[in-house]
Amino acid sequence: MLGHLLKPELAELIEQREFNRLREILCGFPPPEVADILADLPSEDQAVLLRILPQALAADAFEHLGHKDQERLLLALGNEQVARILNEMEPDDRTALLEELPAAATQKLLNLLSPEERKTAVTLLGYPEDSIGRRMTPEYVAVQKHWTVAEVLAHLRRVGKDRETLNQLFVVEPRGTLAGGIRLRHLVVAELDTPVAELLDPQVISLRATDDQETAIAAFQKYDRTVLPVVDSQGILVGVVTVDDVLDVVEEEATEDIQKMGGMAALEAPYLRTGIPAMIRKRVGWLVLLFLGQMLTATAMTHYEADLANALVLALFIPSSSAAAGTPGRRPRPSSSGPWPPVKWNCATGVVSCTGRSSPASPSAPSWPGLASSASRFGPTGHRCIPTTFCVWA
Repeated sequence: MLGHLLKPELAELIEQREFNRLREILCGFPPPEVADILADLPSEDQAVLLRILPQALAADAFEHLGHKDQERLLLALGNEQVARILNEMEPDDRTALLEELPAAATQKLLNLLSPEERKTAVTLLGYPEDSIGRRMTPEYVAVQKHWTVAEVLAHLRRVGKDRETLNQLFVVEPRGTLAGGIRLRHLVVAELDTPVAELLDPQVISLRATDDQETAIAAFQKYDRTVLPVVDSQGILVGVVTVDDVLDVVEEEATEDIQKMGGMAALEAPYLRTGIPAMIRKRVGWLVLLFLGQMLTATAMTHYEADLANALVLALFIPSSSAAAGTPGRRPRPSSSGPWPPVKWNCATGVVSCTGRSSPASPSAPSWPGLASSASRFGPTGHRCIPTTFCVWA
């Protein structure tokens, strides 16, 4: 939205090559808003604006772009600009971009990284897909257990400006195993000669690098933390996961679930930016499945042709019966785990909704032509529903 508002002015300045003025305008916005401006502009203009931005702001704004916009920008930029941005990106955000690209493109971008950053990127990409290791960053602050508060503060002044978060420090043993954590607020109010061991909280919650990302979501929800340490199988501290990365996972999972509830496979791009061929590929499987289900519905209704012929008013209830079957069928029980329990529940719900019987007919109920003559076929409890849905898939 912001990009659309500024687009005429930015396009005019680009055409007039007023790069200093462009740089001045964009530097007045925080990185997320700069990313919004870039996302609403053509790829050529995005590349121009990204080149003139300060290196740190360009990298931060690039991190906030969607993966598709990032890929287009990488193609529009030269190798020098791409290398500069990738080396400035946070390791976890860079990993999220690289894992979305084809293998050949990933290898090409890895070759543009500095040796230190390439080693970090390769390490993170070596963890299983959708694991916590892919979301963590190795840029954390670890302190030794035998240090004093003065030594910790001196260490923070040396390395703190290059770290993603400082509100939680982690204490390690000489072998690198996680011993506990210290909150920064406890550190700054302590006396300078206080040993770290006295401030240590040994009950720190940690995550395994090979665990699924949903484990991190549950841990952050349960313990209300903004950062959690990540350890390997031997308990050695290898990185941290911050709450902003977990929120990205929550958004991806919720988007995928909502798309599946709407009868389509998960989309890799925003809905309005997904082309018609891609949309057809994502929906055709569900549509074919629903078509086969409706064929079964039509087959079931052939057994009631005589009843419909004698009481045409029953046809009025077919749409409402279908809706009654679909509404509960699209609400699987929250306790279900895996894909099959919800499917079984939805199928059962659809059948029950369609084969249930109505309440006994009231003596004062109005009579419909042809309805009384066929009432005896439906038993003493009144009319039963004609099954219009064989199975509901949500």
